[in-house]
Amino acid sequence: MTQAVINLDEHANRVLNTVKALHGFKRKSEAVNYVLAEYGDEVLEKNLKPKYLKKLERIRKTKSIKVEDFGKEFGLE
Repeated sequence: MTQAVINLDEHANRVLNTVKALHGFKRKSEAVNYVLAEYGDEVLEKNLKPKYLKKLERIRKTKSIKVEDFGKEFGLE
C-alpha cells in the first residue's frame, strides 16, 4: 500500500469529510480511494490514445462464452 502526505485546501477537506460521512468510512484515505475509484476511469479513458480506444471497443464487441466451472472447463483443477 502506498502512503502519501497531501495538502488539501479547505473546500477539498470539506468534500472529503462529506464523502467520508455519507459512506460511513472510518478514515479519509477510504474517502480518497472511493472518489478516485468513481472518477479515475473517466479521467484515464479521456487520455487514452484513439488507436487503443478502437481496439478496446473491438474487444468489448467480441462474443463471450459462459462456463459453469472455469477451472474444470480449462483443465486447471
